[in-house]
Amino acid sequence: MVTASEATRTLPAKSRAWRIAREILLHLSIMTAVLGLAELILRAVDLRELRDSYEPGRALLFRYDSELGWAPIPNAASTFTGTRTIDVRNNSLGLRDLEPAGTRKPTVMFVGDSFVWGYDVKAHERFTELLRQELPAARIVNAGVPGYGTDQEYLLLERIWNAVRPDVVVLMYCTGNDRLDNSANMRNGGYYKPYLERAPDGAWHFAGQPPPWSRHVYFRDNALVRHLWLARAAVTGFVQLRHPEIDVPDPTERLVGMMRELVEARGAKFLVGLQYHEAQLEASLRARGVPFTAFDEASVYPADGNHWTPEGHALVAHRLMPLLAAAGIVGPNGPNQPK
Repeated sequence: MVTASEATRTLPAKSRAWRIAREILLHLSIMTAVLGLAELILRAVDLRELRDSYEPGRALLFRYDSELGWAPIPNAASTFTGTRTIDVRNNSLGLRDLEPAGTRKPTVMFVGDSFVWGYDVKAHERFTELLRQELPAARIVNAGVPGYGTDQEYLLLERIWNAVRPDVVVLMYCTGNDRLDNSANMRNGGYYKPYLERAPDGAWHFAGQPPPWSRHVYFRDNALVRHLWLARAAVTGFVQLRHPEIDVPDPTERLVGMMRELVEARGAKFLVGLQYHEAQLEASLRARGVPFTAFDEASVYPADGNHWTPEGHALVAHRLMPLLAAAGIVGPNGPNQPK
């Protein structure tokens, strides 16, 4: 029996070249058809891991950051859809807040995650804006960033301190997930982040910097990956194999202590607000004399992270007023004057 390859070798040179070219074209056509079909199947199945982002608007408001993992884009504006669609506008620091300006008013800065940022609420519905109305003689700064753990909040606080120069820093602790966030190098559907770990000699240090690119960064910043779902699938597999999730012993109490030390070393006061009561952290705060309050009764949306409703934000603002007063920030006739 004569094989196809042997038959090809017996043909004249011109016919042999044409037959080889046809075979190559046939194989390329089959490969193209198979890849095209796979592309269509991936688009039809619409795997969550291959989408641009979990929340429409995220790519327009946040970008990769080599220190923080991700950070808000200064002066960006977009709509953002969670349970509700809201308008978001960042200032020159990237904060969803008023433009920073020099002032003699005492400054209270709130650091936290999406609860502070105002997920699912309009800017004027947030507790920070409500406090601004109640305390016109004070300067209220909202430094919340969605998805941040206490580790990223600490690093952000260091970064923007000189631009804000707060007299008071209030850490808004998310009881629901901050311990998990602080104990891993990944958050929010695959976004990599720095984390605090303890070396064998007992020293604490931040690891995972610069964080690897997540698949979402490739989706946004690489044209081929952005347009081809097959490329997205390949990148997703590569990222997960090359940079697996890392878990470390929970450093939450140490992080909160580090934030307090940073704040007090710079002459400011440190307070804590808790999404809801947590005995372990509260015991640590009491032992260190850190004033705190909790917001257990704040109403929340029943899905997509259970964030505070406008009514929930109103309760949070109301609950914070006694905390500020007990710390000497709010005097009988309003906020105390700067030091």
